[in-house]
Amino acid sequence: MTGGPKAPDWLTSGYEHIWLPYTQMQTAPLPQAAVATEGSRIRLADGRELVDGVASWWAACHGYNHPHIVEAIRDQAAKMPHVMLAGLANEPAFRLAERLAELTPGDGNRVFFSESGSVAVEVALKMAAQYWHNKGETGRKKFLSFRGGYHGDTFATMALCDPVDGFHTAFRGVAPGQFIADLPRDDETEAALDAILERETPSLAAVIVEPLVQGAGGMLFHDREVLARIRRLCDAHGVLLIFDEIFSGLGRLGTLLAAESAGVRPDIFTLSKTLTGGTLPLSATLASEAVFEAFQSDKLEHCLMHGPTFTGNALACAAANASLDLFATEDRLSQVRALEETLVPALEPCRDMPGVKDVRGRGAVGVVELDIGSFEELTWLRQRFIEDGVFIRPFGRIVYLTPAYNIPRDDVARLCDAIVTIVPEWAARFEKKK
Repeated sequence: MTGGPKAPDWLTSGYEHIWLPYTQMQTAPLPQAAVATEGSRIRLADGRELVDGVASWWAACHGYNHPHIVEAIRDQAAKMPHVMLAGLANEPAFRLAERLAELTPGDGNRVFFSESGSVAVEVALKMAAQYWHNKGETGRKKFLSFRGGYHGDTFATMALCDPVDGFHTAFRGVAPGQFIADLPRDDETEAALDAILERETPSLAAVIVEPLVQGAGGMLFHDREVLARIRRLCDAHGVLLIFDEIFSGLGRLGTLLAAESAGVRPDIFTLSKTLTGGTLPLSATLASEAVFEAFQSDKLEHCLMHGPTFTGNALACAAANASLDLFATEDRLSQVRALEETLVPALEPCRDMPGVKDVRGRGAVGVVELDIGSFEELTWLRQRFIEDGVFIRPFGRIVYLTPAYNIPRDDVARLCDAIVTIVPEWAARFEKKK
């Protein structure tokens, strides 16, 4: 690894004060100083340009600086960036709620806005727990999630993440414990889930799952039958079902929603990340009309007592409306299907390389799973990719691609070629064997 060009002053002086996400600040190298973006490219302060393979944590689905979204943000900022959504209404939020309700399978007809994916999941949990409370079943306050899952970094969501292989083992016991099960991939695991639900239904408010792919847990895929099994069991035991579509929603897997592809309707589901095309923080929690009806009452305590300051932010909602426009006018889903036909075949040469455990993908997701044994290896890979002119940020055991849906073919080739080239370098440097 080379030391690289001199870092700008604002980076080195600010580094003494900033606390970065998912970063061991004592040992991590300085982050790259980004100064501009365009399409699938990130320009650095030293003049280098990186092809972005992860779309800023999977969010920039239309690439950076799309003129339609930029114009919508500029126009809304000039008129009214924000007003509170209690007692006041803004057009972008109300139009967006209507559009989201129309695109959901089933009757996800009521939309609650917040600012992040974790908070959207928290809102879903509160909806589910209060649904039962309002119906007089006050003991139903627990939740069931699945091994390999990830649902966020806030306290309630941490308790839903994989307790062994997740990011939050240091907080085990801090947040209230929840039920964790294996995904029902076969008759045996379905029977095990059935037994848990049979035993725990009096205390259970909902089951939560990431449909079709467990994202931050390792890009772990499952098929639609898994979701059908979960839906059947929830119906049999009278438990609500929540789909966490923060990662899978709005095109990443080739349909607007994973629920649409799976043909399974949840009672509540969540969206974020690609909702504004990766431009502004916004999330949405959508509930069925049946869930919403449980909150209709002449009693104040039966309303949903939740309200982030920037709920339904007009600026973010304007960006989200513009992002939804692009799914129709630029046919993003066809572009995702083209990526599905490209990514895994291009990464397939890695399968027989030393240290490679698996190559897999679906939609606009490509994954090479490695036998990574140390954080030193992750750091080396991340820096080596940047040296090669690409921004690919492995985590856990996986090197993955989640690019913008409209990324040019040449940039896709650069990303895949970088992985195919650098994985054997990693294997040789850290003495991996087949």
